[in-house]
Amino acid sequence: MIETRRLILREWREADRPPLQAMCSDPRVMEFIGPLWSRRDCGLFIGGQQEKQQDHGCSIWAVERKSDSALIGCCGLNPGPEGTPVAQKPDLGWRLASAAWGEGFAREAAMSTIAWGFENLPDTAIWAKTVPANARSRGLMLRLGMDYVEGGDFDHPALCHDDPLRRHVVYRINRPQ
Repeated sequence: MIETRRLILREWREADRPPLQAMCSDPRVMEFIGPLWSRRDCGLFIGGQQEKQQDHGCSIWAVERKSDSALIGCCGLNPGPEGTPVAQKPDLGWRLASAAWGEGFAREAAMSTIAWGFENLPDTAIWAKTVPANARSRGLMLRLGMDYVEGGDFDHPALCHDDPLRRHVVYRINRPQ
């Protein structure tokens, strides 16, 4: 568990499924991620993250707001997907419910995740990826101190050739000296 001034990043619970589905069925939230998620999709995600937590000691964690204990999103580290420039590297990811946008929660969660990664993982850098059009995430990556990786753009191998979300850009932050 990671605790910040306003947030708790924690492992997933069964009770998180309904708010996760509400978030992942919002077209604004999923605009740069992919199709809207069903209840089954949310269950598979939670189960997959629980497995990653067991296997790697980290995952994309549930993000809970301290003031009301509401699940407002997720943030954490997963091994980057095979066939990409971030394969098996600590890949930072986040997603917040649209009602929680503009409050600085994504930055707070991501900064604490980066700090956790450098304290607990041996890697020399933490990576993040998104689609080129995702200006909000790209801006957050820069505010986190991440640098755009020149020549790191790639087509995500899990997406079809004609999928508008196939192209990705890569950012990296190096371990502090």
